[in-house]
Amino acid sequence: MITTKGYAAQSPESDLAEWQFERREVGPYDVQFDILFCGVCHSDLHQIHNDWFPGIFPMVPGHEIVGRVAKIGDKVTKFKVGDLAGTGCMVDSCRTCDNCKEGLEQYCEQGNIQTYNGRNKYTDGAPTYGGYSNTIVVNEDFVLRISDKLSLAATAPLLCAGITTYSPLRHWKVGKGHKLAVLGLGGLGHMAVKFGVAFGAEVTVLSTSPNKEADAKKLGAHHFVVTKDPAQIQQAVGTFDFILDTVSAPHDMNMYLSLLKMNGVHICVGAPSEAHQISAFALIGGRKSVAGSGIGGIAETQEMLDFCTEHQIVSDIELIDIKNIHQAYERMEKGDVRYRFVIDMATL
Repeated sequence: MITTKGYAAQSPESDLAEWQFERREVGPYDVQFDILFCGVCHSDLHQIHNDWFPGIFPMVPGHEIVGRVAKIGDKVTKFKVGDLAGTGCMVDSCRTCDNCKEGLEQYCEQGNIQTYNGRNKYTDGAPTYGGYSNTIVVNEDFVLRISDKLSLAATAPLLCAGITTYSPLRHWKVGKGHKLAVLGLGGLGHMAVKFGVAFGAEVTVLSTSPNKEADAKKLGAHHFVVTKDPAQIQQAVGTFDFILDTVSAPHDMNMYLSLLKMNGVHICVGAPSEAHQISAFALIGGRKSVAGSGIGGIAETQEMLDFCTEHQIVSDIELIDIKNIHQAYERMEKGDVRYRFVIDMATL
């Protein structure tokens, strides 16, 4: 076994603290890479607090992971020692169901294996541990190629925030001629703006915070609507083809559905801990749809990373020392980050 240093929550009530644990030895098809940077996702906080479902503790969060390959198995063909590598939200799937065969491992019918807070089939169901640690071992099919042409720290959030917004925009073929509204300008929302603009859509940011307008325009958004202003909301009624909803706090979806055109689609990628309450009349009047989207499959995630390399797209980040993780969580809950915290794992 590989002795590993990380930060873990021992229970939903405890703070993260240093914790030593063991990872499996590198198997024939495995890649071990030393972690250089790990993004901080709002879902890390949700999971260590049991907001969505009971977690597996001790829990080592982190699923926006980039690093450098330290060791490979003797059957590995996709990576060599010294390569840059990354892992996102999942480390395996059944590989055999229809969804997996179509490259949609995120929707594995057996349930994909999460990077942390999951159960690892390689170690008889032992817990998986994430990227708040110094090294990780992953099957090569779930390791991603990372470019040296972009900032490594700013690339890390692409592995969740990036693909979570890229995938639905690609699935619904959002692009030139479409009016896209991005609801919420946080870790997910700022990436949605960048991708929407890159794909050629006319992008509007919907936000409760007037002070984010300058940032939205700097990111490339064409318009900005303050959702607390009834006059601005009234002017926006019936104007959007798509709303990409990145908000993970409770909010009234019915009001936002009124902003869609005929046949408009409201796509949920944020995951509030409370259920949405949607009126049938908010949908019937304009044959509108509410949809959801997870991350992306491995092939699509690599496509996204390659697209970002070509177009020089990365996350806007604040690099932190791991000892400051709780301060980062507190600020993240207040929306006080522009726009993603990333841990420098050299500080572990």
